[in-house]
Amino acid sequence: MKLLKRIYCRIYQGAFRLAFPLLPYREPQLFHSVEELESLLHRLRPEAVLLVTDEGLCKAGLTARVEALLGRMNIRCAIYSGTRANPTVTNVEESRKLYEDEKCSCIIALGGGSPMDCAKGVGARVAYPHKSLRQLKGLLKVLRKIPPLIAIPTTAGTGSEVTLTAVLTDDAKKHKYTMNDFTLIPRYAVLDPELTRSLPPSLTAATGMDALTHAVEAFIGRSTTKETRSMAMEAVRLIFASLEKAYVDGSNMEARRNMLRASYAAGVAFSRSYVGYVHAVAHSLGGQYNFPHGLTNAVLLPNVLEKYGVAIHGKLMTLAVCAGVADQTDSPATAAEKFITSIRQMNKRMNIPATLKGICPGDIPEMAAHAEKEANPLYPVPVLMDAKELEGFYLGIME
Repeated sequence: MKLLKRIYCRIYQGAFRLAFPLLPYREPQLFHSVEELESLLHRLRPEAVLLVTDEGLCKAGLTARVEALLGRMNIRCAIYSGTRANPTVTNVEESRKLYEDEKCSCIIALGGGSPMDCAKGVGARVAYPHKSLRQLKGLLKVLRKIPPLIAIPTTAGTGSEVTLTAVLTDDAKKHKYTMNDFTLIPRYAVLDPELTRSLPPSLTAATGMDALTHAVEAFIGRSTTKETRSMAMEAVRLIFASLEKAYVDGSNMEARRNMLRASYAAGVAFSRSYVGYVHAVAHSLGGQYNFPHGLTNAVLLPNVLEKYGVAIHGKLMTLAVCAGVADQTDSPATAAEKFITSIRQMNKRMNIPATLKGICPGDIPEMAAHAEKEANPLYPVPVLMDAKELEGFYLGIME
C-alpha cells in the first residue's frame, strides 16, 4: 500500500478510536427463552408483528413457539420466510412491503445472521421510506429510530443480535455491502439454546468458526478496549472448550448454551473493535458466489492470520494461552503458530475444507477491489494491505 494511503487509513482509525467513548453503543435486553417475551410484548402492545426468518426454519418448526406465543396474546403474525443465505435487497423490500401491508409495529428476527440482517434492513427502510438501501449503506446513515427489533438466534456464530451491522447483497451488482448504525442494534435478544438443538453439525461448525473469527479479528485489531479484549478472550475460551462438543453431540445443551454466550461475547467485541480482512474478503466471495459466510470465514481465517506475521504474534500468544493450546513458556512466535495450527486442525476435524470450489480467477481483481473498499480505512487491521495484496487470499483458497 502506498505511504500516503497508509497514513490516511491510520489517521482515520485513530480518530475513531478517540471518539469511541462518545459513541452510543448499547447492548440488548437479554431473555433466555421465547416464553420470557410475553412480558415484553405486553409492554409493547403491537397489534401485528413481522417475523423475519427463512424457509428451512419454518419447515423445521422452529418458528412454532413464537407463533404460539403471539397467538395466545392475540397478536397477528406476518411471516416472511424468503430470506436467502446471503440476504438481498429484494428480500428486504419484500419483507418491508409485508410489514406495511399487515400494519406491523414490531419486528422479530428468528434465525442466523441472514434473517437478522434482513430484519435490520427492513427497520432502516421503515425509518427511511423514501431512501433506497443503497443510499443507506455505509457508516452512520440510519440515524432515525427503527421499529422495536427482537433478535432470536438459532445459530451460535454471527452475533448479529448485538451488532450495529447489517450485511446485504446487491442482487444486480452481485456484491455485498454493509450498513453500520447504532440504531440497528436490536433492542432485545433471546438466547435460547433449545432453538439451536437441531442445528446440523456442518452449520454448527461453520457458525462457530464465524464467532471465532469475530473474536480473533476484534482482538488483534488496533482499536481494542479493556472490555472488547475481555469479551474476545471469553469467546475464544468458550469456543475452544465447547464448539466441537456441540458439533459431535447437538443435544449437549451446556455446549450449546456456551456457544450462544460465545457468539454474543464475540459480537460485543467486534461491534466495538471491528473486524478485518477475513471479513472483507469473505463478504466479496459471498456476494459473488453466494458462499455461506461462516464457512468462508473459517477457510480464510488461518491464511490471513499467517499473512499478518510477526505483527500479531504477541496477541495470538494471549489467545493461544486462553484457548489452552499454548502456555506461557512458549515464545510469541511458537504460540502464534500453535494457535493458527489449532484452527486448521479444528476445521479439519469438523470437515471444513481448506479450499473453496468455484472461484474464477477472472473475478478476483474485482472482488479484491470490493474487499479493499470495505476494509480501508474503516477496519483497524494490524497490517494494512491494498487490493493487489488481498488478491493472494483468493488464490490461496482456490480449489
